[in-house]
Amino acid sequence: MTTAPGLVVDASQAAGYFGSRWRGEAYLSQLFWRDMLIVGSFINLFTGFIALMIAAQGGDLWVAATVHFATLPYNVFLVLALWRTPGRSKVMAWTSSVWLGAVTLL
Repeated sequence: MTTAPGLVVDASQAAGYFGSRWRGEAYLSQLFWRDMLIVGSFINLFTGFIALMIAAQGGDLWVAATVHFATLPYNVFLVLALWRTPGRSKVMAWTSSVWLGAVTLL
């Protein structure tokens, strides 16, 4: 599947992304800072904004809630992957748990 000129993403690359994080093979700083705090937070802010717009426009509340919680499996995956990664500090582990609570509730 081609996404942009010169950028090809296939199923094995996607499996590699998730697999490397689950097995603790990704760099800890990359998993924590880039994947979780930057990209994960952006995705959650975006879906939260969409959910608010659905609710503000008079859409069904269950649709807005579904959009808001659609990222929950990915968020839980990131936190569990971080907890499974060797060398993580207690601060990173607990920060990831606080992050999960914040992006789930807000």
